[in-house]
Amino acid sequence: MTDTARTLLDLLDLEELDTNLFRGSGSGGETPTRIYGGQVIAQALTAAYSTVSKRLCHSLHAYFIRPGDPSRPVIYEVDPARDGRSFTTRRVVAMQNGKQILNLAASFHAQEDGWDHQHGMPRVPAPESLEPRHEILKRNASRFAPEKQPELLRPRPFEIREVEPRDPLEPEKTSDANQMWIRMEAAKDAGPELQHVLLAYVSDFGLLGASMRPHGLTFHKPGAMTASLDHAMWFHSPVQLQNWHLYSMDAPFTGNGRGFNRGSIYTEDGKLVASVAQEGLLRPLRF
Repeated sequence: MTDTARTLLDLLDLEELDTNLFRGSGSGGETPTRIYGGQVIAQALTAAYSTVSKRLCHSLHAYFIRPGDPSRPVIYEVDPARDGRSFTTRRVVAMQNGKQILNLAASFHAQEDGWDHQHGMPRVPAPESLEPRHEILKRNASRFAPEKQPELLRPRPFEIREVEPRDPLEPEKTSDANQMWIRMEAAKDAGPELQHVLLAYVSDFGLLGASMRPHGLTFHKPGAMTASLDHAMWFHSPVQLQNWHLYSMDAPFTGNGRGFNRGSIYTEDGKLVASVAQEGLLRPLRF
C-alpha cells in the first residue's frame, strides 16, 4: 500500500468521542488552503455508518455551508433520526470553531430484490490507452509558479485517467462532457461500507469541472471563483474501487453564477454503480 493511500485511509478513520459524536482530521486531503469537499462528505458518511448496522447507504444529500480549515479537526455529530424495518435515516452535522461547515442526510436500505434496468455506459477509450493524469501534470508543472509545483506533483491515492484532458492553463472551449477513469488499488479487501466512503470521496473530484468546460475555464486559470455548494449521491450496487470505474459527467446548465453538474459511475464492464449531482459556484471574477 502506498503512503498516500495509507494517509487517506487514516483520514477516514474517525475518532469516537462519545455516543454519536466523532472527530476527523482536517488536513491531508486534496487541497492545502481549504478542506476538499469530498473529504468532508466521506468523513460524514463514515460517522453515519458508525451508527448503522447491516445496511448500506443508498443515498446521501449534503450542503456545503462554510469552507473547512485544514489546520483544525472537524467534529461530526450524528442524529439517529430513524431506524425502520427497511430504511435507516441519519443526519450528520460537521462543525469547526463551533460553526457548521456541512450538513448531510443519508439513508440506508436493507437488501431487497426488485426489477432491474439501467442506461448503457458511454463508449470511451479503455483506461490503459490513456495517459495518467499525474503524468500530464508533471509535463506541465514547469509552466506553473514555483510555489504551486509541489502541490501539483505530490502523489495522490487515486489513479485518474481523463478521456479528453485539456490544457490546464490555456483551455479551449469544449463540450460539457467530462469523463475519467478512476481506481484505487489499495481499496482491495475493503468492506462495502468503506468502498462507499472512498467512492463518495472521489465523487467530488472534477465534477464542477464539467460546467467549466464550455466556457474555457479550469481550476488553474484565473477568472472564476468556484466552490461546491451541494452534493447528492445515489449508490445503486456494490463497489470494488480497486478496479477501474468510469466517471462520466456533464453539465446541463450554467447560469446566475452557478453550474449544475451530474455524473454516472460505471464498472469497466458497464454496470452503473452510482449517480451523482452537484451545483457549484461559478462566479466571474471582476478585475
